[in-house]
Amino acid sequence: MAAIFSPVILLVAFLCSFGSGSAESNNIAVKTCFYPTELAENVPAEYRTHVEDMRTAFSLLDSAVAGANSQMESGNSLDPIWVKAVFFALCFGEDVPSSRAADSFVGCFYTTETRTKTVTVENEDGTTSAIEESYTVAVPLSPESAYTNLASEIGRAVTDEDRSNIGHIYTMIAGPVGGGSYDGSYLRGSDPNIELDISRFVDPAAKNAADLATYALHAWNSGWGYVWGTYGNILTDTLLEYKLQQYPDSVGEHEDFIRINWLGGRATDCVGLIKGYGWLDLDSMTIQYGTNGMPDIGANAMYHSAEVSGPISTMPDIPGLAVWMDGHIGVYVGNGEVVEAMGTEYGVVKTQLKDRGWTHWLKIKYIDYD
Repeated sequence: MAAIFSPVILLVAFLCSFGSGSAESNNIAVKTCFYPTELAENVPAEYRTHVEDMRTAFSLLDSAVAGANSQMESGNSLDPIWVKAVFFALCFGEDVPSSRAADSFVGCFYTTETRTKTVTVENEDGTTSAIEESYTVAVPLSPESAYTNLASEIGRAVTDEDRSNIGHIYTMIAGPVGGGSYDGSYLRGSDPNIELDISRFVDPAAKNAADLATYALHAWNSGWGYVWGTYGNILTDTLLEYKLQQYPDSVGEHEDFIRINWLGGRATDCVGLIKGYGWLDLDSMTIQYGTNGMPDIGANAMYHSAEVSGPISTMPDIPGLAVWMDGHIGVYVGNGEVVEAMGTEYGVVKTQLKDRGWTHWLKIKYIDYD
């Protein structure tokens, strides 16, 4: 694997050639590779090449993750940001990996199981029968199991330093859990339920700004909870157990609170509120991961990928715009109000736009604002 994977990831050497080489420079290297920003003209050609190679490697990993997630049952999915953070921290070299190598790397994060389900078939005489049918499903592994697999692939153990670097990179890109501490006023919804309601959508067939705002308001009024890594599905015991394995710190530290307050209801994180609308399938009225052209990206990546954005002081009054601060995102719903999945202790709440410290607004790339 070390021979197959050889994009240059430790970019500090290049940064040191024209920068301080400090921790801040390391952070810039990470963000430069993760975010689709244009490189300045004065960036050295060698550094530019390696950044572009890294972005190509990330694209291959994203495709491999999407392929794995298509084999998983609803509610389960690999986190592409985590996979790329692990890749960034562990692998180094000089060339872009092949698609096969990307598939092999991502294969360390999940296993497959054969399961059975009962299906109804129609007999020739018009009667029906119930039969058992086998099927194969992909199942995400815990971080410990994934690291064990990776150690075998790359020929060395995943050290504590590696894990610390992975955590730092992940938090930098995915953002902190929730929108940080907040002692201002906010409103909780008054009609807790788990049903998805599109009766007030103006154009259900298109992903548009007005319906995103309506969807966010429905999530707020329905009392959705907050669990890191979720995007609007019902928080079952099985889903919670998976999130505890996937995010032992971000979710595990809040397990008791989550079980008491959010288990059995719908749950999301901040960017999951937006992705859940993007992934909503109107035929089945379920949220289908990675569908309708909306990728699985974090709050910061959603901001950096926006083609139209600006400082919060220039924000037009358009319900369905997103509002952003570093690591956190919400949905503007009009009348100076924002619906946001604020954090584990808050859930999905409504706040005043002017009170929350949002720094920028944006039109979400995959939402129609015409």
